[in-house]
Amino acid sequence: MSKNETTRNSKDVFSVCQENADKLFNGIKQSVPRYHQSITNVQQEYLQAYENVIDSTITLQKEYVKNTGITSNIPETTLKVIHDTTEEFVKATSIQNQITLATIDATQQNIKTFNDNAKSFADLNKNILQSWISAFTPKN
Repeated sequence: MSKNETTRNSKDVFSVCQENADKLFNGIKQSVPRYHQSITNVQQEYLQAYENVIDSTITLQKEYVKNTGITSNIPETTLKVIHDTTEEFVKATSIQNQITLATIDATQQNIKTFNDNAKSFADLNKNILQSWISAFTPKN
């Protein structure tokens, strides 16, 4: 008989609590991949929309400048500033992403450590409880 079958057949409070906790966590575990995929899809769609807006704006402005005969050449120093600024922005974004990912990894490790410690603490409490029970249980 499986754990779930035993839990469903029992009517004590702990079995009922365990059954309901299992249902709750199983439901959450099933939804996590869907949330992850939905968030990823939204991020990709947003990035694509933003890229389209920028591309369309540049194309429209380029066409306007061409049709009106306005010169679009810029001085070499201005070009250098634009390129340097872009490079620094890309570097800053990369560092921000590294920090964010490191923070997420550290948080995950902390949760894992907490989980391991909680299991150890529960085992310790179980051993203490068994020791107390055996000390106070009458011997026949």
